[in-house]
Order: sequence, then structure tokens, then C-alpha cells
Amino acid sequence: MHYEIQPHNARPAGIWNSGGARYNEISRGIADSIEHCVLRLDPRPGERVLDLATGTGWTSRVVARRGAQVTGADISADLLAFAAEQARSEGLDVTYQLGDAEGLPFEDDAFDAVISTCGVMFASRPETAAAEMARVCRKGGRICLTTWLAEGSVFKMFMVMKPYMPPPPEPAPPSPFAWGRTERIEELLGQNFELAFEKGVSFYREPSAEAAWERFSGGYGPTKALAASLDEPRRADLRRDFIAFHDQFSTSLGICVPREYWVTRGIRH
Repeated sequence: MHYEIQPHNARPAGIWNSGGARYNEISRGIADSIEHCVLRLDPRPGERVLDLATGTGWTSRVVARRGAQVTGADISADLLAFAAEQARSEGLDVTYQLGDAEGLPFEDDAFDAVISTCGVMFASRPETAAAEMARVCRKGGRICLTTWLAEGSVFKMFMVMKPYMPPPPEPAPPSPFAWGRTERIEELLGQNFELAFEKGVSFYREPSAEAAWERFSGGYGPTKALAASLDEPRRADLRRDFIAFHDQFSTSLGICVPREYWVTRGIRH
């Protein structure tokens, strides 16, 4: 079956694609929050689990090690290619599929559980993505999400990048960080899922603030694409501001950035 990303998501797909294999280094930086989310999902051997916005597949691999039958879906073909290669190299049987969160290529009730770790929150049409998660999750099934807190460190990092971004279209798209408020998650998912919430903190560590810039400008689609779009002086300014932000979190051993997030678990009505 030929499947395409919806036209309005072609540009976001290109942005996330730009991180390539190096996006896996970004996932390493949030591995503690992924473990937390998988623990709360509690996938069981043989269960059909969808990892939505799988990226380079870090979460799908954690779930697969628990014996579940995992499908990883993402709008980024390049990240999926790395994910498939990595799963093979680790001897894990994971199916990867190009998949738009706002129009998933799966049947109703196709999965026992759906997980998305800091992924679905970046969908450009959140109501549609929320409805799709409910559609593909069977009655009595589960979802588990991690979403960055509305005013937390990752939001503040995006605020560092914002002055260098082109102005948003009118009307402006919804902020991904709206998913960082439980009231908004209830609005999106509460009619289909019985929800429960738990706050967590992920610790992002690097040898230096400069290393954080190299990591993000090399492997994180939004930062890499933004840096590539700027002329040399503006790129130097962005680099300076990004490093200064991360320098706030210096320790005698390097930087350690606390990043607060919500884990949301839902049981499908």
C-alpha cells in the first residue's frame, strides 16, 4: 500500500529528517524519561504496541526488549531507516512504518497499547492526532505519553531559538508545549481515555555547554534546520545564546539540565 505524509506535514518531516542518524544521540539524552514511560505503560510479551513518532526508534527498542510486538511510526523516512538498521543490529524484531500521527495507516483497534515519548506533542493538528491515537487503540487498551512541561527547560530552550525563527503563519499553529499542561491533555484525550498523571525530571548531561550546541545543531532537527537557515553572523549569535542558556546548568563535572515532563497514562474507554 502506498502511503504518503499529508502535504501540510511535508515541511515538518523535512525538519526532523535533517537530524538523520545523529538524532539517536538526542534520544540518549532523554533515555531516563523513556524508561519511565515504558515502565508505566507496562508492555507485556506478545502485546501489539505502537510507538508513535518513534524517531530513530529508541522507545520502540525498549518496548521490544520486553517481548511486545512493536510497530514504530514516524513522518521521517530518514530516521526510520536508522531505526530499522539499529533494531536489526540489536536482534530486535520491530516493524517500522511511515506514519502521519494525523492520519495513521492502521486499522481501528489495531493495538493493545500506544506510546509516544515527546513525539505526538509536536503534531501540527493535536485534536486530530489525539483522535487517531484513540482510534487505533482497542477498548481497554492503554496509552502512555511523555510531554515536556509547559514552562520547563525544553520550552525555555525553544525560547532561545525563537528570535532566530521566521515569524509563524497566521493563525499561528498550536504550541507543542500546550501538551505540557494536564488540563490540555484532558481536553485532547479525556473523552476517550481514563487518564492519570505523574511528573518526572529527565537529566540532560554533557561535558560542556558547547557540547550541547554540537549535539543539537548536529542531530536535533529543529535546531539543525534553524542553524542551516541562518547567515553566518546570525548562526554565530544563535550558537552564543544556545551555549549561554546551557551554561546556566554547569557543575564542576559538566552541564546537567533538569527537564521536567509529564507521564500521562490512559485506559481506553
